[in-house]
Amino acid sequence: MSDDEREEEKELDLTSPEVVTKYKSAAEIVNKALQLVMSECKPKAKIVDICEKGDSYIREQSGNMYKNVKKKIERGIAFPTCVSVNNTICHFSPLASDETVLEEGDILKIDMGCHIDGFIAVVAHTHVLQGGPVTGRAADVIAAANTAAEVALRLVRPGRKNKDVTEAIQKVAAAYDCKIVEGVLSHQLKQFVIDGNKVVLSVSNPDTRVDDAEFEENEVYAIDIVTSTGDGKVIAYLILIRHQSCAVTLLLGLKLMVSNLQPKLLDEKQTTIYKRAVDKNYHLKMKASRFIFSEISQKFPIMPFTARALEEKRARLGLVECVNHDLLQPYPVLHEKPGDFVAHIKFTVLLMPNGSDRVTSHSLQEVQPTKTIDDPEIKAWLALGTKTKKKGGGKKKKGKKGDKPEESVEAEPMDATTNGAASQG
Repeated sequence: MSDDEREEEKELDLTSPEVVTKYKSAAEIVNKALQLVMSECKPKAKIVDICEKGDSYIREQSGNMYKNVKKKIERGIAFPTCVSVNNTICHFSPLASDETVLEEGDILKIDMGCHIDGFIAVVAHTHVLQGGPVTGRAADVIAAANTAAEVALRLVRPGRKNKDVTEAIQKVAAAYDCKIVEGVLSHQLKQFVIDGNKVVLSVSNPDTRVDDAEFEENEVYAIDIVTSTGDGKVIAYLILIRHQSCAVTLLLGLKLMVSNLQPKLLDEKQTTIYKRAVDKNYHLKMKASRFIFSEISQKFPIMPFTARALEEKRARLGLVECVNHDLLQPYPVLHEKPGDFVAHIKFTVLLMPNGSDRVTSHSLQEVQPTKTIDDPEIKAWLALGTKTKKKGGGKKKKGKKGDKPEESVEAEPMDATTNGAASQG
């Protein structure tokens, strides 16, 4: 790598104030989009209309930024708005023809992302469509996800290992008699990269292994937490899979690794989100496929998109061949067993020199879980601060080579007595 390339790469991380500004601008837009979507979630509201309003807001607000700059800056949706209900975990963003509506008492998982110049901010939030506090097992699963997210925020810090976070969030979920959903990956974010190689695995098992990694200053992560009152094993209604065995990796923060999966159900209506596989090539045979792939390459060359943005009838025909030949990576809609409660919380965190800066979130409604946090280790994690500051001032004292400045932690603990009901900040 040349010196110029090294300099360019250095400028594209959080050491550049402009990069920090772009991450925070994307975060501000997606936070407001989430707030808008939440306000639209009412009984009998059509899910597709809600998703469209979220996407339209992100397109409009991001489009108003950097309009008068010489160099064109890409900006817009980093992940389409999804509203997944009850035992549906994620990726439900239906086509325009879908008539699915919300009902009183539904547990909603809202998921979306925005980017400015490829610097991505994502968020997911869980809300129960009811007045008054959430109680019972629904409260447990939401409190488990929120507390696990708070613990993860305090452990995703320079010098810590990804496996530390994996072990901690499982312990938190168990305290609420819940499970962390298997296969969920929290990814490092980079410019135009929504699924960086550094990851945090939700549950360690022989089928889903990741490389050990240490968090470093100036990195950005999408921390993805999914909890369930069930067994934490998802059902993926995958479309367009014709191979006898395969390994499917779902992209963006939430991912599932499925090994030797036998296709049981082809559901063209459920899977609507795809991402172009930029490293794959194939000469498509069908005219409809070539038309759709050309449109995708022009409009959505890098980020995930919804088939709702394409002409529906032609898309149904063309997407099949594109997926079968790996030109597109599908994001299947994932489910727990009917009757199980599922909660999903995702946030974007910048590992700044002065500590962890969580830039996406939404406050929780009141929850009254049946369980309390009594474990001293979990309480100790929650008592950790998220900001650090250098001790002393004035001139720097010379030290031996390799010495690190002494640090102290500013007190920003989460009160464990709230039982996971504290607002996200």
